[in-house]
Amino acid sequence: KGKCPEDGWDESTIELFLHELAIMDSNNFLGNCGVGEREGRVASGLVARRHYRLIHGIGRSGDISAVQPKAAGSSLLNKLTNSVVLDVIKLAGVQTVTSCFVVPMATGMSLTLCFLTLRHKRPKAKYIIWPRIDQKSCFKSMITAGFEAVVIENVLEGDELRTDLKAVEAKIKALGAENILCVHSTTSCFAPRVPDRLEELAVICANYDIPHIVNNAYGVQSSKCMHLIQQGARVGRIDAFVQSLDKNFMVPVGGAIIAGFNVSFIQEISKMYPGRASASPSLDVLITLLSLGTSGYKKLLKERKEMFSYLSSELKKLADNHNERLLDTPHNPISLAMSLKTLDETNDAAVTQLGSMLFTRQVSGARVVPCGSVQTVNNYTFKGFMSHTNDYPCAYLNAASAIGIKKQDVDVFLKRLDKCLKTFRKEAKQEKSTNEISDANAATEQLED
Repeated sequence: KGKCPEDGWDESTIELFLHELAIMDSNNFLGNCGVGEREGRVASGLVARRHYRLIHGIGRSGDISAVQPKAAGSSLLNKLTNSVVLDVIKLAGVQTVTSCFVVPMATGMSLTLCFLTLRHKRPKAKYIIWPRIDQKSCFKSMITAGFEAVVIENVLEGDELRTDLKAVEAKIKALGAENILCVHSTTSCFAPRVPDRLEELAVICANYDIPHIVNNAYGVQSSKCMHLIQQGARVGRIDAFVQSLDKNFMVPVGGAIIAGFNVSFIQEISKMYPGRASASPSLDVLITLLSLGTSGYKKLLKERKEMFSYLSSELKKLADNHNERLLDTPHNPISLAMSLKTLDETNDAAVTQLGSMLFTRQVSGARVVPCGSVQTVNNYTFKGFMSHTNDYPCAYLNAASAIGIKKQDVDVFLKRLDKCLKTFRKEAKQEKSTNEISDANAATEQLED
């Protein structure tokens, strides 16, 4: 039926299925005689087994989604993967999505492919409207495609950084709609930035007849992010949304899903990909979804949401104990931020030192963001880089509840963070005490003089 099974398959069944697909490829035929330059020959048996002898890759030179006659098994694998992934995207919350395909590139290059496809539709356009998010790959995706990114600064509402809709519309009017390739928005992001106002942006795009591409990097795991995409498509315009395979389905880095609501446009993007492509990302995600089934994936989504609530409540307690606070970012369903104001006031280097301490204590993924750092990316200078704004009120630390996270991960992280912060407080007290003694000694010496 081309859908993800409700109950996951066992490993031996999946392996049997993959072997059946593999013997449909010409390189695995008994007595096959290959005289071309690309015959699926593999020198290493280890490499052949790693890929289940599915060597031909996917697609043809003119279309990544096309069927390859001498690789019927690999082509079937590709079609099935795209169909199963489409089913899971609907399950995750975007019910009206009509088409998608797995592309063997990570999110940034997949966004570039979308922009290059739009170039043929809008030959005059040279600008991309981009509400700022401090993540290099999404900025580079526009530059690599040959466009000028028009950075729209976010507005601070409470602790949250939100989309400046007035600035977006004003910039469209100033540049002229025909000169704008698209609006490039974001759902999943690091707090205190929150997902863009997708519904309002989609309406603006519809009103000005401007394409809208959404960077949904790790948003499939969030019902809120998927709901925003669904609503944006319902009330306005969303041409395509791109998500990472590794972040949403726990497979190795190297693949993404390009999805949308217009079958012909998604097909245009797949035809823009030059040449054939590696089947590895498709193989990885198909194996994963067959082993999980819809029930297994739903369980992972439910556990992630529960862990987000747990991480939020426990991080708030820890923040209170250290005279800090959990930043109030209710619109961000995946990432949290805790202020590091007292740490920042103690020592300029203390914030970055905390990041180093956590990393050496095997805490990965936590980001510490100091105030005022500057970064130049492709000749564009970002002030306050990593904080998504020029001047955020305080330094802070990020932690995320992403798919696959366990209670043990949260507990160990909080324990190690608490220990690191106590170390800083102890050192600060000692330094203060030393300074007070020095001041007292100096005062005594003055009195004696």
